[in-house]
Amino acid sequence: MAPEPTRPAAGAASLPAPRFRNLDALAAHGQGDLRRLALEVAEAGLSACDAGHAALDAVALTDDGIRVGAREFPLAEGSRVVLVGAGKATFAVATALEARLGERIDAGLIAVRHDPEAVPLGIEVEIADHPLPSERSAAVAARLLAMVEPLGPEDLVLACFTGGSSALASLPPAGVSVADKRALHELLLASGMPIAATNTVRKHVSRIKGGRLAAAAAPARVVNLAISDVAGDVLDVLTDPSVQDTTTAADARAVLDDYGLWEQVPESVRAHLRSAAAESPLLDPALVHTELLVTGHGACEAMIAAAATAGTPAVQLSTSLEGEARELGRLVANLARGSATEGAPFAPPVVLVGCGGEAGVTLGPGAAFGTGGPNQDAAIAAALELEGAPVAAVLIDTDGSDGGTEWAGAVADGTTVARARELGLDLRQALFSHRSAEPLAALGDLVDTGATGTNVNDLIVLAVGKAQAGTGARPA
Repeated sequence: MAPEPTRPAAGAASLPAPRFRNLDALAAHGQGDLRRLALEVAEAGLSACDAGHAALDAVALTDDGIRVGAREFPLAEGSRVVLVGAGKATFAVATALEARLGERIDAGLIAVRHDPEAVPLGIEVEIADHPLPSERSAAVAARLLAMVEPLGPEDLVLACFTGGSSALASLPPAGVSVADKRALHELLLASGMPIAATNTVRKHVSRIKGGRLAAAAAPARVVNLAISDVAGDVLDVLTDPSVQDTTTAADARAVLDDYGLWEQVPESVRAHLRSAAAESPLLDPALVHTELLVTGHGACEAMIAAAATAGTPAVQLSTSLEGEARELGRLVANLARGSATEGAPFAPPVVLVGCGGEAGVTLGPGAAFGTGGPNQDAAIAAALELEGAPVAAVLIDTDGSDGGTEWAGAVADGTTVARARELGLDLRQALFSHRSAEPLAALGDLVDTGATGTNVNDLIVLAVGKAQAGTGARPA
């Protein structure tokens, strides 16, 4: 029998900052100087999204309890502290919490995507499935609920549900099978709807989401350690098992109706959404506190500072960029192209930075998920708009796995289309078949970060040079 993991004493954690592992290779072709600038600025944004270091800064053990941010949570001698969570950034946060709190954590369980390559934690770490939930996802969600249900008013729950938790800890309500819940998730993901709409439905077809875990923990206090991966930092979208839900079952039905999915979802889901059981519980606000550890605003501030250090002014486009991936890629590319060739809306040289909720991809009837991801689609769409312009674009998913691939995203510039043409690659076909990884791999333009231990927002950086007179016009 394997020995029980030993819980560490409180102290410091060794948490490497996420970085681009192939930055030099990506900057070695195409518009190299612009590529390097865009990549270095994007890397600064990725580092600012570091969930583990943010948790180390925010949490401390005190003489009377645990401090989270500016607030202290007193603990009596017999108070229990339980750590629960699921998601792409949860392991890094849990590692930081064990470093800060050590043996003061009495028990814990988190669900992650992959077996983490790190020293085992004192708490339990379960592997579940993403982006579609499975029997493993349901089993770990049931265990998370069982862990908090016995707690009392003197106890404290540290909850860390980060991006990806909707699949990793997914427990269908009574009357809905795991297979039907999975079918629902697949329809939602293929619809191209914004993440807020997707989560509106998922929260009302669940035994753990929509604040149900916090309700199960009551009267224990719940402290959410949140990593924002949605535009606007809306709490019940980014950490919904343990905060008050602001939507209703009628809202969920309306989403499915608006996107033409009501008749496509399993009958068990429709029956549940018509029932009172689909409504989310009302939580006692005095028992729930949320600390936002990392947001898109912080990432943009870090990228602007990195551009300034490199000697180039920067402009923040938005922290709420959302939409169909190829349309989002075209939009930001056209802003950059106009700036390079016409000096408007931004005077070059300039770096444009932005972030937002995850870009979406809409699959047509009968279509399947291809070999690529939303940021890779967006990069190809940007490349098609940037042909001939002195612009380099970096588009990445901060978790390091764009669309479930091993790549974080991609780089494109004004030479990408010409380079693809020389290699006989059809970028438009790859874009519309959602097989964007194939030509980007051949071009050497895929960004490799590995698992980053965080999941904030998608990051977008465009390094814009000034086009010489008579250049920058789109080829016929």
